[in-house]
Amino acid sequence: MDTSVTIIGIALAIITLLPLYFSLRSNSLNKAKIKAIKEKHSLNGAFDFDLTESQNKRILTIDKKNKGFLVMNFNKGKEEASFIDLNHVKSCRLVPTTEVDDTIVKVDFEFQDKISGQKIVIPFYSIEDDQIRQVCLHEDQQLGKKWVQIIQDCISS
Repeated sequence: MDTSVTIIGIALAIITLLPLYFSLRSNSLNKAKIKAIKEKHSLNGAFDFDLTESQNKRILTIDKKNKGFLVMNFNKGKEEASFIDLNHVKSCRLVPTTEVDDTIVKVDFEFQDKISGQKIVIPFYSIEDDQIRQVCLHEDQQLGKKWVQIIQDCISS
């Protein structure tokens, strides 16, 4: 009787603690990846990304003082990072791309270069990364609008 209760208790403890272990391990690996990407794009300490926000496996970070912006995407196993020096940017806006039936398939940050006027596009949301088609779209659009305002404030200062 005591042996069976002990075995069941150990099995329940393992079933409970194993997912917790993997979650904490994954979280620490992601933090290490984010830190490494920030260091890579800091250009030998020229940028110190002080404001960071994450949602749906996307991380946005900005250095308001030195005017640098970094977007990281960890969706579907891909690790993409896009950096832009806001000192060379005149404006920023959020640009949705729709299909024929008005379904939004992607949303991009669009920056306009100060000198050439050329548009620089950084992908932000893609329907391919959304597992249940457009579930994350509203949240991501709200986050994107918030960050466009943060970037515009940084550019104008």
